[in-house]
Amino acid sequence: MAARTRLELDDYLPYLINRVGTAIAATYTENTLAPLNLTLAMWRVLAALSNNGEQRQIDLVDMTSIDASTMSRLVTRLVRAGLVTRARSKTSSREVVVALSAKGRAQVESLIPIAKGLERTASGGLSPKEQEIVKRALRRMYDNLAGGR
Repeated sequence: MAARTRLELDDYLPYLINRVGTAIAATYTENTLAPLNLTLAMWRVLAALSNNGEQRQIDLVDMTSIDASTMSRLVTRLVRAGLVTRARSKTSSREVVVALSAKGRAQVESLIPIAKGLERTASGGLSPKEQEIVKRALRRMYDNLAGGR
């Protein structure tokens, strides 16, 4: 009789990554974003704009790992909420540039400390060196997978 192939979830890296990511996303969404009528995807767009300044909509797709059609809908919702502005690029009429509004900047500034607190909670017990190793490994793993696209 052939040996059964087994997969121990508690020792399977993709499962562990997903489990942590899901727990963080659920906590941040439920406790922080939902009361503000924001989704996690909307938060990622706002955070990317906060960190990088105004961006072409297509560049936000790459920064946030949100597909282009979803990004377009998210930006429309964020414009309606007054959190971002959207305008045609000065260099190409086919490109759309998105920027934080004053209201959006204030919203992000109030959310960043909460996000960082959640990161501290999730990484409790890990030294700064261990945290950097985890982040570096996750970036490399993402690059390994995204490189084939």
